[in-house]
Amino acid sequence: MGESQKSGRRTERLQLMLDDEELTRIDDWRFDNRIPTRAAAIRELIRRGMMYEDAVDDSVEMPDPRGVKSTDFRAVPEDE
Repeated sequence: MGESQKSGRRTERLQLMLDDEELTRIDDWRFDNRIPTRAAAIRELIRRGMMYEDAVDDSVEMPDPRGVKSTDFRAVPEDE
């Protein structure tokens, strides 16, 4: 574990592009769960997603990353 992770300090910045629908869903979730900031909400959603991935069995198929564009990964599925 790196020194910044041990101290709890955040030293890395991450740029993330979202469309209006994705941002609205994140903000709605944030307010419903009384998360203080948008960044904290996104960190919590990532944490939960990683915990979920660790808990599910191997039958969940992930897309083959070769030839996949970043726009193919969405926070809100197309059919919603």
